[in-house]
Amino acid sequence: MSPDSVLHMLQRVLKRAGLERIRFHDLRHTFSVLALQNGVDVKTLSAMLGHYSAGFTLDTYAHVTTSMQKQAANAVGNFLSGTLQP
Repeated sequence: MSPDSVLHMLQRVLKRAGLERIRFHDLRHTFSVLALQNGVDVKTLSAMLGHYSAGFTLDTYAHVTTSMQKQAANAVGNFLSGTLQP
């Protein structure tokens, strides 16, 4: 399929659903953020997106990884203090 065909199809679906126009790239970004937030590892996500490296993926979605780093730090802190809930 040509990229233009996919874009036009997306816009028709959005219009029928009564949703605002968005770019296909916005869907890709949303998918990537949700994937990271829900535990998909960076290496796998990077391959799915066709990025040349996991580092590039992390650089692109650093705003997500910052909150994930805080959550990880809290989890490790809870574990070390013996308060981790199963």
